[in-house]
Amino acid sequence: MSAAQSKADGSVDREIVITRTISAPRERVWEAMADPKQIVLWWGPTGFTTTTHVHEFRVGGRWEHTMHGPDGTDYPNKSVFKEITPCERVVYAHGGGKPGEPVAGFEASWTFEALGDKTRLTLRMVFPNKEARDTVVRVYKAIDGGHQTLDRLVDHLGVKPPFELVLERVIRAPRERVFEAWTQPEQIKHWFAPRPYQLIVKQMDFRSGGKFSMAMRAPDGSEHAFTGIYGVIVPPALLSWGGEFSSGPDGQIATMVSFEEEDGATRIRVRQTFFVMTPMIKQATQGAQQGWGMTLDQLGKFIADPSVFPL
Repeated sequence: MSAAQSKADGSVDREIVITRTISAPRERVWEAMADPKQIVLWWGPTGFTTTTHVHEFRVGGRWEHTMHGPDGTDYPNKSVFKEITPCERVVYAHGGGKPGEPVAGFEASWTFEALGDKTRLTLRMVFPNKEARDTVVRVYKAIDGGHQTLDRLVDHLGVKPPFELVLERVIRAPRERVFEAWTQPEQIKHWFAPRPYQLIVKQMDFRSGGKFSMAMRAPDGSEHAFTGIYGVIVPPALLSWGGEFSSGPDGQIATMVSFEEEDGATRIRVRQTFFVMTPMIKQATQGAQQGWGMTLDQLGKFIADPSVFPL
């Protein structure tokens, strides 16, 4: 799913997009979605269970199930499959929700992209309008629930990565402005490196499939280089990339950043997954949480006043 698709159908403000790179072949991830005996084992947010009533996995087929919340609340769901391309894509129209609350109606697509022995899974939910999308986020915590559901899928597949970090930060600025700071070389170089390091942007082809090459330069002049390729990009809602350090195997790291509107501000969610653990990567992970925290602090200060980080 590309930025062009969201732009073409005008869905950016009425959609939720979540992506995850999973350390399992595409066929295996697909089976977990297509097999009714498996999907009930991981479907839903943390603490939920699912009872399947009908699961006709074909175009035009029905999928009716009830999700049971940890507090005992039942959430009936009814969906109709609209598109099924084996191992690549599932699309269904969904309706359902909590009794007495607004119906959660949307079209969902799950896209499975093969990345060697890994799979990039992208979940996209498109709502009739922005208000419907915001209601589902507020009432059903749909974004948190989507992330938790994918966490459960990873656990079900038994492919938890060696190291993963998740961070959130609220920036007091519109998400278009915050997204821009991640996408322009002249902006990102000011804040995307924990001080006293300095980011050196050598190449930044900001598009899906585009490559980047950067380095963090220490005060003594030494550089820690890293490269990668941009994956799913949905301005101003989501960007992802895969990358690696200069030594070691390809596809070492996957990073996803989402940008959500929240009362005039922007909530950033960063998930960075390390798939291999070399001595260099182990050293990097030891300071990753602190380094990302400092970097996001700098982002907030840069957006509030760009002059605070002169080069």
